[in-house]
Amino acid sequence: MRYPVPDLPPGGRHESEIEVERSRFLTWLCHAPEPAAFEALLAAARAAHPGASHHCSAFIAGPPGEQAAIGFSDDGEPGGTAGRPMFQALEGSGLGQVGCVVIRYFGGTKLGTGGLARAYAQAVAQGLEHLPRRELVERRPLRLRVEFAGEAEARAWLAAHEIPVEAADYAAEGVILSVGWPSDRPVDLDELASRLRGRLTRLPPP
Repeated sequence: MRYPVPDLPPGGRHESEIEVERSRFLTWLCHAPEPAAFEALLAAARAAHPGASHHCSAFIAGPPGEQAAIGFSDDGEPGGTAGRPMFQALEGSGLGQVGCVVIRYFGGTKLGTGGLARAYAQAVAQGLEHLPRRELVERRPLRLRVEFAGEAEARAWLAAHEIPVEAADYAAEGVILSVGWPSDRPVDLDELASRLRGRLTRLPPP
């Protein structure tokens, strides 16, 4: 499976801000491959803005359409006016592994439930507009044994097919390459085996 995720380093974030009726809405977005990454973003937002009225949040710690590792919070706003609109904005973006916190500073004018929902959705939408993204390719482990003389050829073939070599173990009988095969692509090693004159063995998982 392939899908876009935020192109941000661990612990990094993308920030934006809007103002609605003198209330400030600061949006923080992060790459959240697991819920802990989102929790770190929320903790950082609360530490950096302790005087804010609310720290509302939403996250999808998995691929688009994830049903388990998700969540959202209104953080004291009227029920359904913050976290859910934020989550729906994330869901509608097609992104996976994304976490979001919207920090609100109340400006003195009440927005009403509809106005709040629109403001939080707008805050997330603006943050997403300029969020850097990259494609994530889900992979499954695959182990290949080649002779020492064939290692360079095997690595070149794998690189040409955008298949990363994650580890290499050297033993008397040759080199065992641990690679990340794209999960949306069937394993087809015929071309590589031909290049290596058949001196290629697919090993079972350890």
